[in-house]
Amino acid sequence: MSRPRENRVDPSGAIHAVAARGGMMGNRGGRFHLPADPQTGEGPRLGRRRWVSRQWICCVLSFKGRRRQVMGAGYTELFFLDEATALAAGHRPCFECRRADALAFAEAWARAHDLPERPRAPAMDLVLHAQRLGPRARGPAAALPEGAMLRLEGAPALKLGEAALPWGWEGYAPPRPLPDGEVEVLTPPAILAALAAGFRPQLHPSARA
Repeated sequence: MSRPRENRVDPSGAIHAVAARGGMMGNRGGRFHLPADPQTGEGPRLGRRRWVSRQWICCVLSFKGRRRQVMGAGYTELFFLDEATALAAGHRPCFECRRADALAFAEAWARAHDLPERPRAPAMDLVLHAQRLGPRARGPAAALPEGAMLRLEGAPALKLGEAALPWGWEGYAPPRPLPDGEVEVLTPPAILAALAAGFRPQLHPSARA
C-alpha cells in the first residue's frame, strides 16, 4: 500500500501526509513539490518550500471533467477537509472553478472593508499573504463570526452558532461550549471580516450532524 502524500492541510496552514483527502482542493500559486527520487523511488515529496506565490486558492475536487496527476508535472495540489479549513489556512475561493463563490467572497470583503467595489484577486492576496506570515490574532471566542477557526485546548475548532466543534482529518467532533475569554484565532483577520460581512463557507457534513 502506498504511503499518503504530503498534501493535506490543517487549519493552521501546515501540510501533512495523512490518508484522509477531504472535500476540497487548492494550491499555493504553482508547483513546490519535488519529483520522485530516482534512486529510492520515494516521492513526489515536499522540500522546504510551502508556497510559490501569494495566490493561495481553494477549489472544487471536480471541474469540467479535467483529469490531473496529483503532484505531477503541474502545480502542487493540496486538500482540505472543507472550506472553513482552507480559509483558516489563508486560502480564498478560486475565481475559475468557483466563480460565484469567489465573487460572493469579494463582495463580502468589500462590505467589510468599506470599499466602493469588489477588490481584484491580487489585492486580496497581498493582504492575506501578510497576515499568513504574521502572528496569530487573539480575541474573545464569542465575538468570532460563524465559520471561523480557533484553537481550543491546543487543537483547532470551528465556531458554529454558540459552540465550538473540534476539527479532525475525518470531520468534526460533537460541539462543545465556547471557551470564556480570549482564544488564539486561526482564521486570518481579513477573512474573519468577510465572514462577519456575510460570506458563508462550505462545511463538512459532520458540522451539521
